Amino acid sequence: MPKVEPFEAVQYGGGRGDLSAVVAPPYDVLDADDKAALVAGDAHNVVSIDLPHVPPKQLGPPEAYANAAKLLEAWLAGGTLARRKTPAMFAYRQTFEFLGQSHRRCGMFAVVETAELGPRAGGGILPHEETFSGPKEDRLALMRATQHQLSPIFGLHADQSGDGTKVVRGAMQAAPDATARTDDGVLHELWAVDDKATIAAYQKALEGEDIFIADGHHRYNTAVNYLNELSAVGDVSADHLARKCMMVIVGMSDPGMVIGPTHRVLGGMKGYSWDAFAKAASEHMDLRELSGDAHAIEAQLEGKATAIGLLDFASGRTFIATPKTADPLAGAFGSKSREWRTLDVTFVQEVLVERICKPALNGGEAVKWAFPHTIDEVLEIGSGVETGAGGGSGFAQIAAILRPTPLDAVRDICLAGELMPQKSTFFYPKLATGLCINPLA
Repeated sequence: MPKVEPFEAVQYGGGRGDLSAVVAPPYDVLDADDKAALVAGDAHNVVSIDLPHVPPKQLGPPEAYANAAKLLEAWLAGGTLARRKTPAMFAYRQTFEFLGQSHRRCGMFAVVETAELGPRAGGGILPHEETFSGPKEDRLALMRATQHQLSPIFGLHADQSGDGTKVVRGAMQAAPDATARTDDGVLHELWAVDDKATIAAYQKALEGEDIFIADGHHRYNTAVNYLNELSAVGDVSADHLARKCMMVIVGMSDPGMVIGPTHRVLGGMKGYSWDAFAKAASEHMDLRELSGDAHAIEAQLEGKATAIGLLDFASGRTFIATPKTADPLAGAFGSKSREWRTLDVTFVQEVLVERICKPALNGGEAVKWAFPHTIDEVLEIGSGVETGAGGGSGFAQIAAILRPTPLDAVRDICLAGELMPQKSTFFYPKLATGLCINPLA
């Protein structure tokens, strides 16, 4: 692993007290209404800087990013935000409910070398899924203007010994320095770690390990692109702050690590009807109709190999779809690992979309997607609502209901140097933005 190091974080209130009013979810799960509600609660909420343009899936006007930079400068000058005088790491705990159970996920805020993605001797930084171009342009424009990294990347390391997790959790014995509770009910707690012994123990625990990017691929690519931009126009010293990227690093052995599903809602297909779909699908998958509604699908997927649920919105009928063969992508993707070929998300992308919906139901044109995380949100999109996951009036035609991608599969596919399809994982909960900001100048 690139060496993990402490940093002089920019923080609200000196990194102490209740920060609930000023933190926010990551920019990419927010819309204009969400932003307005956060700013109405406190005009100094970090969302005013981190989300200068809505939607952030595309590049906004230059003045949006310039205004964000002016606002950040004003808050630093006025003391709303302040930069630490001594570097530190920050132990970070999130307490939350997930599928009816309470969890505590613990990680460490730190900076790591901003390096190109890929394996390296001594440990590399590895992606696990494909990314979109629009968000990277938006994030790069914001980083150029503010010269700060406003939100952390979520990184994982294997931590098979459990040593990294022990150090992190051991730093949480006293009362936290800062707390925040977000609208999703998650409690966020932060401890500054500046003693050399604990920092050295954490660095030793992570020696030689890869970092797998769990969430924040666009933001990490932005950090690399920003450093490359600076290097192209002049010398970037060895200690330049843009050479370090802020992450929250969590061990895969941490008992609070959970993954949720990311379902798919497909729409906008010119030739779609359930009968047309079933006919086109008959060559590639077996369909078994269910008697229950969409909420009954997930239980029917348990214990199967590759399998997905299907919901036809027009009729309300539900089905379980399984491939005709155990490894249907072996012919076209023989160079890929079997783990990649047999993922549910790969089956959706390469069979449901690329072999059925796109050629047979949409004249070869790209299919439009929405990516909800719950059955209730699937049904909300189906009713014509546009949520943070996508949708809108008349959009939804068919939904693919997926199980969570197993954590072991994420690790194995990363180590194989492969990328999962976009939106393959949903690591819950999201990290809070605003607890720590990383200065790059």
